[in-house]
Amino acid sequence: MDNTIEGAPGLPAEIFRAVSDRDRLSVLHGLEMLDTAADPDFDRISNLAASVMQAPIALVTLLDLDRQWFKSCVGIDETETTTDISFCAHAIAAGDEPLVVTDATLDPRFMTNPLVTGKHHVRFYAGAPMVVAGARIGTLCVLDRKPHAFPSAAKLDQLKALAGLAASLFMLKDATRSGAIAEAALAREEKRRAIALDAASLASWAWDIRAEMIECDVLMSELFNLPRSTRLRARDILTAIDPRDVYQTETRFRDALTGSDDYFGEYRVKGFSPPRWLATRGRVIERDDDGKPTLIFGVNYDITERKLGDERQRLLLRELNHRVKNTLATVQALATQTVRHARQPSEFLEAFGARLQALGVAHSLLSDREWRGIGIRELVQIEVKPFDNAAQPRMKISGADLLLSPDQAVGLGLILHELASNALQYGSLSVAAGKVDLDWKTQGKKGDRRLVLTWRESGGPEVTPPERHGFGSILIRRSLAKVISSEVTHEFRPEGVYAEISMPLEDLSK
Repeated sequence: MDNTIEGAPGLPAEIFRAVSDRDRLSVLHGLEMLDTAADPDFDRISNLAASVMQAPIALVTLLDLDRQWFKSCVGIDETETTTDISFCAHAIAAGDEPLVVTDATLDPRFMTNPLVTGKHHVRFYAGAPMVVAGARIGTLCVLDRKPHAFPSAAKLDQLKALAGLAASLFMLKDATRSGAIAEAALAREEKRRAIALDAASLASWAWDIRAEMIECDVLMSELFNLPRSTRLRARDILTAIDPRDVYQTETRFRDALTGSDDYFGEYRVKGFSPPRWLATRGRVIERDDDGKPTLIFGVNYDITERKLGDERQRLLLRELNHRVKNTLATVQALATQTVRHARQPSEFLEAFGARLQALGVAHSLLSDREWRGIGIRELVQIEVKPFDNAAQPRMKISGADLLLSPDQAVGLGLILHELASNALQYGSLSVAAGKVDLDWKTQGKKGDRRLVLTWRESGGPEVTPPERHGFGSILIRRSLAKVISSEVTHEFRPEGVYAEISMPLEDLSK
C-alpha cells in the first residue's frame, strides 16, 4: 500500500516519496516541535557541528511536507525554507548516512537551486539525518558559501554522532513534555476525584496492614472524631468505634478478608449523641505469598441520616400499628353509639359519616406529620371552619398556636366537630344573628402546663337543657378519656351552649 501523500512540491518523485511518507510525518508531528521557541540545548549541538566541520553555518532542521523549519540555526537569520529547495530532503531520502555536496554549482541536483544561485550562495553541504522512532524527521547539517574538500570519515562520524545526539534530545524533550502532560492530567484527575469524594462526603484510605498505618483524606479523621490528619494508626480507628459494635466489626472484617477481597461494614462512633453511624467499603489490593492481605483500599461515609431515618420509620410503623388498633376501636364505638341514638337509618348514616370524616381529618394530619403531633390552630381551622360562613364569619377564633399530642388531637378534633355540628343544626349558628367565640390559653408553669379551651355560643335560639343526653353530648364528654387528667365541661346555658376543655400539655419537642 502506498504510504505517501499525493502531490510533489517540485521534488524528484523518489525524494518526495521519502518526504511525504505518512509514518515519518506522523512521528514528526507527534513531537510537537515545529514553531517552538529557541532552545540553547540544540544551539550547542549546532555550534559543535559547525566547529567540527569548519563551516560558518549549521542547522537543526525539521522537514515537513511543504516547509523545512530550523529548530536551531547558526550563521543565518532565516528560520525556514520551502521543502522543494531543501538539500535536507535529499539527505533523508538517501538513507541513514550523511549526504555530502562538495560544490553545489557542479552537482546537477542543486546547480539551479535558488539557495545556490541566490543570495545565500550555498556551495558546500553536509547533512546527517536525525532518526526518531525509526523515522528520519530532519537533519543536522552544515553549509558554506565556498566549496570544501570531501570531509574525512572521522568528521562525518562526528557529524552523525551529533545528529544522533540531537535526535535523542528530541526524544528526551518529548518524553518530558509527555510526562508533564500526564502529570497535569493526573493532577486534574486527582482534583476531580477529590471533588467527587468531597461532594459525596466520602473519605478514601489505603491501609498498610504490616505497618498498621492508614493513609487517608483529612475527612477520615473527622468522621472518627480524631485529630485532623492524613495518617492514622489502625488501632486508633478501632478504639474510636462504639464498644457495642467492636466485636461485630472485627469479626465481619476478619471473615471478609479470609473469604473474599471485599468488605462492607456499618458501626457507630463513640462520643456522639445521637450516635454517628459510618459505613465502610474496602477491597484487598495486595496479598503476601501466604495469601494474607497486606494492602487494602477503601472508603468511609456517614450514614447517620439513613440510620436515623430507619429508626424513625420503625417508630412510625409501631405508632401506626398502635393508632390503627385505637382507630378501629373508636370507629366501632362511634358506630355502636350512633346506631343506638339514631331514630332512622338515614339519620345514622348522616351522623356516623360526619363523625368518621372528623376522625379521618385528624388522622390525615397526624399521618402527614409522622404522628409527631398537630398544631392546635391548624386542627381548629380544619375541624371548625367548614361550619362557618366565609363571606360573613360568625366564629371568632383566638389563641397562640401550640402542639397537641396524637391522642389530644384526635379527641379534641371529635369534640370540636360535634360542638360545631350541633351549633349549626340547633344552636347559635342556626340563625343569622348567632355567633361562637372559640379561644384557648395555657395555664401553669413549665412541666405542669395545661391547655384550657373555651367554646361560647350566643345570639342563637334560647337553650333548654335536654331531657336526656344524646350521643353527641356523650361524645363531647368522653372523647378525651385517653388523655389522663383531662376535664370537659359541657353546659346548656339559656344564652347558648358553653364548653370548656382542659388537658395537660406534653413536651413534644424532644
